[in-house]
Amino acid sequence: MQQLLNISNHSDIQNIKDRIRSEQDALIDLIVQIQQIPAPTFDEGTRALFIEATMKQYGLEDVNKDNIHNVYGRYPFCSNPAGPPIIISAHSDTVFPHETDLSYHKKGSKLYGPGIGDNSTGVAGILFLAKLLIEEKITLKNPVWFVSNVGEEGLGDLVGMRAVVDRFGEKAKYIVIEGGLFGQLSHQAIGVQRFKISVETEGGHSWGSFGKTSAIHELGRLITLIADMKVPNSPKTTFNVGMIEGGTSINTIAQRAHMLLDLRSEHTETLDKLVKSVKAMVQKANRQSDMRTTFSMEQIGNRPAGQVHRNSELVRQAIECLKMVGRSRPIFITSSTDCNIPLSRGYESVCIGLTESNFAHRLDEHIDVTNLPVGMHQMMLLLLSAAHFGE
Repeated sequence: MQQLLNISNHSDIQNIKDRIRSEQDALIDLIVQIQQIPAPTFDEGTRALFIEATMKQYGLEDVNKDNIHNVYGRYPFCSNPAGPPIIISAHSDTVFPHETDLSYHKKGSKLYGPGIGDNSTGVAGILFLAKLLIEEKITLKNPVWFVSNVGEEGLGDLVGMRAVVDRFGEKAKYIVIEGGLFGQLSHQAIGVQRFKISVETEGGHSWGSFGKTSAIHELGRLITLIADMKVPNSPKTTFNVGMIEGGTSINTIAQRAHMLLDLRSEHTETLDKLVKSVKAMVQKANRQSDMRTTFSMEQIGNRPAGQVHRNSELVRQAIECLKMVGRSRPIFITSSTDCNIPLSRGYESVCIGLTESNFAHRLDEHIDVTNLPVGMHQMMLLLLSAAHFGE
């Protein structure tokens, strides 16, 4: 805590803290600029170009965009370039398709718009912090990379963060920023496995072929079996059929149908058992079906579980930073974020949020900007502490 007090009381850091509050409107403008650029998972390229240009404008060095549209920028003032790097990242993709109306509006302290909190605020937050630190010429001991990564949402399967961690490896520490979740922090990642389960059969006309097997009916029976599964409350374990598709018309016995299934657990072995249970259901359905009907199960996502101890240096620093800005009792959450990748490999990582948000993944998503300066201050203290400012 003394290290944080020294950092927080440093005159240059006090100046940045004051600027965070006085220049909040500029930060909000940046949030909106990012939010207005469509960035559905697997189609983040246009937003990545804006982020790349902004990094260069703000003075980050070695700015580059990889072939999947992750964007990297190195902080220029470092006294020990060979030291272990600090990676501060925020995902750039959203759940909203390209055609979504991205109109935004402000009402009181709330700023509304699809993707405004998840994760336009996170991306804008790390860019704005880089700008302020560079303008004040703050020298850090360890090298720092600011990163905008892709593929966190939907079926992205954390492809962007996998590339980030492959690049920087085990010597790095990873700070993951979400726009919402202020006051919460996560150093435990739940495991998520996702599957596409398909049914193919003969089908036919709804009148003339009545009685023949329907892929949709068979899929429905399997969904009912899944819905009746019993899972433990502790470790928390969940399942969800998120999408079903199939059929040709209302008067056609469906030849093909499929569902997308999401399975989660805080405990790897419990998740493995859940996966085996569903696989057994599919195998049994195949054995019991007629020769013209087949069931298949294809894995389409695997977000691995992992954690680091609460006493690890980075997590302790994150806790102390929240306390420093007035959150004496941080809320610890187990979640599925970009942290899954470094945590699953045993690397130090923590996920924090910048302000309160509501209705993520909905068109009426919004953030409350009231605590945005405090959340930014918390993020700054954590980065400075992790990068050993003043040492």
